[in-house]
This record gives sequence, structure tokens and C-alpha cells, in this order.
Amino acid sequence: MSLRTLPLLVLNLAGEMLYIVDQRLRAQSIPGDKARQDEWTDGDRRRVMNDIIGGIFNKKFMDELFKPQELYSRKALRTIFERLVHASIMRLNAPSMDKLYDLMTMAFKYQVLLCPRPKDILLITFNHLDAIKEFIYESPKTLTQVDVTFRRLIDAYGSCSAGEFQLIRQTLLIFFQDVHIRVSILLKDKVQNSNGHFVLPTSGPLPWGTELPGVIRLFNSRGDEIQRTEFTHGGNYVIPYREGSFDLHGDRVLKLGTNIYSLSRPVETETSGASKTSATHVKENTAPNPLAKEELNLLAKLMGGLEVKTPTGKEAGFRLNLFTTDEEEEEHAALAEPEEPPHPVISIHADQDQERNKELARIMGEFEVAKQPEQETSKGADFLAMMDEL
Repeated sequence: MSLRTLPLLVLNLAGEMLYIVDQRLRAQSIPGDKARQDEWTDGDRRRVMNDIIGGIFNKKFMDELFKPQELYSRKALRTIFERLVHASIMRLNAPSMDKLYDLMTMAFKYQVLLCPRPKDILLITFNHLDAIKEFIYESPKTLTQVDVTFRRLIDAYGSCSAGEFQLIRQTLLIFFQDVHIRVSILLKDKVQNSNGHFVLPTSGPLPWGTELPGVIRLFNSRGDEIQRTEFTHGGNYVIPYREGSFDLHGDRVLKLGTNIYSLSRPVETETSGASKTSATHVKENTAPNPLAKEELNLLAKLMGGLEVKTPTGKEAGFRLNLFTTDEEEEEHAALAEPEEPPHPVISIHADQDQERNKELARIMGEFEVAKQPEQETSKGADFLAMMDEL
């Protein structure tokens, strides 16, 4: 297991988290001059994004992150990201945070599986950081923090060998193993099966520095080619026109790690094979862990530089529900199940009996419910309703 994997894991998951949050905030934002006091504005979105990015690239947090160490458990890492999300005035409830974390992990897992060569994990990270810099609005300090992290990545991983990157990739795959959460955007694109497993293509871009498959070469003991045999590979392969840039700026070539939510599409997660009433994330082993105390100590150090912003004055924190309700998930599951043969339906015509009608009217009158007073709407209420429709 590589002790240099944690920075790449956290930064890529942070990029996926920011993609989702930005996409949902943009869907609700309206011009500030037309917004009421209880409505979400584009200025609020920019403020939230700046605050979250500032918390992620906090110097103390990055200093702890880049220290050689083993990966934390998924549960501990989720705690870190919950703290990062709450670095702004935005607040997510536990179910939304669980689903957000599930979506982040599945997106990055798919990218790790698809990367043509282990070193390309660094290009995926750079794609995330490039996009994060575009989210920053009128905050030179935050932009500088991202650039500092860029340079730290180049210094830390620029000279790593192919074997070291392979060990990093294997460490990430071990972290993600047994996590098979169905994501609607991946299911619709047919890159994920109904059981949560990914559909890996047999064609597509080749790793940089490789040749098209279809040739078998035989060499003698002196290294001279003595025979060449060609065969039909049956795939549709693409040779990259150049290697992606590992500098602070440049063409990354690789598209993995870019924002897949740039087009407005619904976002939801659903645990494969789990009960609807259970949590969407994979349950952690509840057996006592002898390293738990040490992990908590390291976690406390890692989170020491993170600051959770508390709303001041009359401003209330925005409570957001990013994903579908339980009722909508049950309806979605019912539609996914195979149709059952129709059952006989018994029709009762109560209108044929006048005495029964009078009795039913009397009973129904006893069940009349008084109209409830309307609750006050807070800023972000429309946003919550919009999230429930996903």
C-alpha cells in the first residue's frame, strides 16, 4: 500500500464534490436584483463556492494531507468532507451528505478504472484543479492557495516512477473495492450495470507511448526481431496526439476528471441490493479496530485547520436537500422491477345504495381536517423543493 495516495484521493473527491454542489446551486440561482430576501442568488452561490474551496486548500490542511500516511477509512474520510462542505453557510442533512459522498466516490472510482496508465491519475487530479480554479470568484488569495497545491503535486509526484504510480492506483482500487452504488447519470450513459458494476470499454484511447494492438513480434537472444505476425484486434483504438501536460498550465489531453455535470441532468444515488430504508453508503465494519485511536488522532490533526462557518446575525444557514426523497426512490425502484400479471380488481358501486351514501357522508364529515397555518419560508426553501424533484 502506498503512503502517498491520500492527497490524490482527497483532491479528486473534492473536485467531484464541487462539481455537484456548483451544478445544483446554478440550477436554482437567480439574478440578485430580482431576488427576494428568502431566495437563493448567484452571489450566494459564488460565496459558498469560495468558502468551500478556501477550506479545502487551507495551508494547515494541505500540510497534514501531504505527510506520508495510510489512507483513512471511508467513514473517517466522509467526516472530513462533511466538515469541508460546512466551511460555508450551507448545511446538508445526513442523508444528503451520505448520497453526496457516494456520488463522489463512484465518479472517481470510475475514473481510476478508466485511466489508460497509472501515471494518468495525476492528469485526472490536474483536470479537477483546473476546473476548481474556474469556480473561484474575485478571491486572489484562494486562487493562490490552489496554485500552491498545484506546485506541491508537481514536486511530490512529478518524478515518481511508473511502479510507484501503479502502487498508488492499486491502493485507490483497494479503497474503492466492494463499493457498488448505482448512480443515475452513469446508468443512463450505460457505463454502469444495474448491480452497480462498471462497464469497461474494450476500445478507445490508448496509453501514451504505446502502439496499436494487432502485431506479435518475436525476438532472438540478441534482441533482434526475427518474426512478425499480424492479427485482427476487432477494436476501435485511438492513439493520443500528444502526452498530457504535467505543468501548472497546459493541455491535459485526458478528459477524465472534467466536469460531467456541465449539462443539467438529474443526480441521484441508490445502493445496489440494499434495502430502501438502509443508508446508501457501504456499512463499515463495527468490530473494534486496534488502530482506531491512532486514526482518530491523525484525523484530528488533519481537520485542525478546517473552520466551520457559523452564520452570524439574522443570516441563517442554507439547509439543502440534494437528492431524491425515500418516496421517490421507492417509486423509481417499482418502475425498475419487472411487471407482474395484473390482479383481479373488485369494483364496489356505493352510489347504488342511498342509505349507505348518507352513512358514508356522515363518517367522512368526522374526518375533516382543519386547514393548517402556512409556515414561514426561509431563504433556500424553493431550493429545497427543487432538490426534492430530482
